[in-house]
Amino acid sequence: MSDAGVLHIKGRVLVGPEDVRDELWVVDGRVTFDRPAAGDVRTVSGWVLPGLVDAHCHVGLDAHGAVDEATSEKQALTDRDAGTLLIRDAGSAADTRWIDDREDLPRIIRAGRHIARTRRYIRNYAHEIEPGDLTAYVRAEARRGDGWVKLVGDWIDRERGDLAACWPGDALAEAIAAAHQEGARVTAHCFAAESLPDLLAAGIDCVEHATGLTEELIPQFAERGVAIVPTLVNIATFPKLAAGGEHRFPAWSAHMRRLHERRYVTVAAAHDAGIPVYVGTDAGGSLAHGLVAQEVAELVKAGLSDAEALSAASWGARAWLGRDGLTEGASADLVVYAEDPRADVRVLADPRLVVLRGRPVG
Repeated sequence: MSDAGVLHIKGRVLVGPEDVRDELWVVDGRVTFDRPAAGDVRTVSGWVLPGLVDAHCHVGLDAHGAVDEATSEKQALTDRDAGTLLIRDAGSAADTRWIDDREDLPRIIRAGRHIARTRRYIRNYAHEIEPGDLTAYVRAEARRGDGWVKLVGDWIDRERGDLAACWPGDALAEAIAAAHQEGARVTAHCFAAESLPDLLAAGIDCVEHATGLTEELIPQFAERGVAIVPTLVNIATFPKLAAGGEHRFPAWSAHMRRLHERRYVTVAAAHDAGIPVYVGTDAGGSLAHGLVAQEVAELVKAGLSDAEALSAASWGARAWLGRDGLTEGASADLVVYAEDPRADVRVLADPRLVVLRGRPVG
């Protein structure tokens, strides 16, 4: 370990879905598959995965907006203890850069602050602007973030009484091109189908939730390699949301129920078509942190195999985000389990040991 000798993990080291090693060592905080010289060695047995990924999480945010550092710390620790060691923070109103200086907290890839249409999103969450300002705000958030920008693609239009797209196509095309010029990828919150064609045409890189995917749109997503992060643990809340809005917005409520009812079919169709699917919990708004195991299990319910759902939270997700897994010389960010998670993803709910930057934590 980084300051307390060598950690030796033997059993089955899942470097990839088919690349399984018998052991690894953690020396000076790094992974090695070469036996080190004799010394102070602690040995642990089990099944080893690279640190899990939550690709849609909001550290520093609750249902009312930005939270203080103590609350942010508690959120990050909860994720960490569940085995989530890499977070793509898909929009936060809080400045969480201080977390980067904490070796005991997960690594965060930030998408800056949400960018939404005026009065078309949750209060205190987003920059609320009009289309003429979209490109400028996207450039600013691309420079502020860690290679991602987060748009709100659709939300309820109170005059219409239903979900509606937030941005015209020309504004999206200019803004997404600007993000790409800055070296950032763009993702968008989207529940409905209506917002998706313009986002596709503009060159969107990823869509969050993606409950509005249709038979017509799925081939286009697959052809362009646009990823989705379904956040099924969040979609499970749609019936409750619909019930709360039934009186004022009956069309919206009915729409949300339909999206919920077909959620597994939608994800299965996307996956079967070859659309990249990744794990995200949407923790930090109204949802608790530490739900990564539940979200992986939800993807299995949607038709992914255990190994495919596992990859969506580990090997595949890390590669998509450009971060190391269990490779020689990589930072030792890993989780140890008592049983093979490829055989039953429910194993993820009970990590035996969490190692972050080479040190056991939690």
